[in-house]
Amino acid sequence: MISITLLTLGLAAYATAHGDHDSQKSISGPHQSLWYNRLPGDGGTQADSVFSGITTFGRLPYKACLSEPGVQYDIAFLGAPFDTGTSYRPGARFGPSGIRQGSRRLNLYGGYNVPLATNPFNSWATVLDCGDVPVTSYDNTYALRQIEEGHYNLLSRAPSTDARKRGPAKHERTLPRVITLGGDHTITLPLLRSINRAYGPVSVIHFDSHLDTWKPKVFGGSPSEVASINHGTYFYHAAQEGLLRNDSNIHAGIRTTLSGPSDYDNDGYCGFEIVEAREIDTIGTDGIIKKIIDRVGTKNPVYLSLDIDTLDPAFAPATGTPETGGWSTRELRTILRGLESLNLIGADIVEVAPAYDTNAEHTTMAAADALYEIMSIMVKKGPLSAMVEQLPGTNEL
Repeated sequence: MISITLLTLGLAAYATAHGDHDSQKSISGPHQSLWYNRLPGDGGTQADSVFSGITTFGRLPYKACLSEPGVQYDIAFLGAPFDTGTSYRPGARFGPSGIRQGSRRLNLYGGYNVPLATNPFNSWATVLDCGDVPVTSYDNTYALRQIEEGHYNLLSRAPSTDARKRGPAKHERTLPRVITLGGDHTITLPLLRSINRAYGPVSVIHFDSHLDTWKPKVFGGSPSEVASINHGTYFYHAAQEGLLRNDSNIHAGIRTTLSGPSDYDNDGYCGFEIVEAREIDTIGTDGIIKKIIDRVGTKNPVYLSLDIDTLDPAFAPATGTPETGGWSTRELRTILRGLESLNLIGADIVEVAPAYDTNAEHTTMAAADALYEIMSIMVKKGPLSAMVEQLPGTNEL
């Protein structure tokens, strides 16, 4: 009896020290109700601390969106657990669950992004974790089709906000944004196919240590049509399929070894400009940001694909093809924040392979933090209807 009394008093004191939580039923948005001064069975709710409960990205509400066509959102997180297109270390099929685990504390103190002056967890936007696309590990062709159709299923819905206003998508529609958790980098090809169905060709910002525009006969030998599509050739196929806006795409963070200088020359046929990782030593983060913005522009729809191996292995060891000499987590987050003027319509993060991580979850936390910056940019920018010039009486469909 004494121990129960002391426990109750202790919890009550903790609640008093941290403010009036009876009048503040939610911390970090409407999805995280906490209790402090009641014991289970004594009229209290289930405890929901940052280290407990079901793991979703940033502890967002979960909806099985693919099986619930009526669910609406402005930003959806979607997992694509695919890694049978990798050439070195497999394991990125566990990336979606690992990134979610690394994101648990993103809104521990409320989720407010100080540098970007916005709170992506408590804003105009309805943000959900929609779980994972069901992906087979036995048939790459079918798996990529599953990813494309799953992504398009979510992308093509009416958003929660401004659904009736004109937007930048085909037929002047305003669509939600989808952020995809990979998976190896092969998944970007079906994602761009989905984007193309909704928007047409788009400009792409590609953060990576590798070019990923290799011709299939050079990378993998292309013994079959299936083998020709992998995490080093997907941009080649995207260019051939007309999914990219010509001469408005950019690689950032490149530092891989090459077969020769001609590899950079050949990269041009996919419409990319190259920013090497080592350029940060001479032009700094501001120079990197300027190059990216100058290349893709601030008026067109932009898709962002982030390979976690952009970071140096010291900061993100758990990846399929690590390369030394990369950027720090702080540098990457600074660069991402500098892109707030862009019209990001979607994004993915790939090549997170948790099996190679440290016990401290360095890589999964870095991946989650990068997505936090991207998510913050999307929220701060507002609904995609904002891309269309606001003219009185003409913006509604």
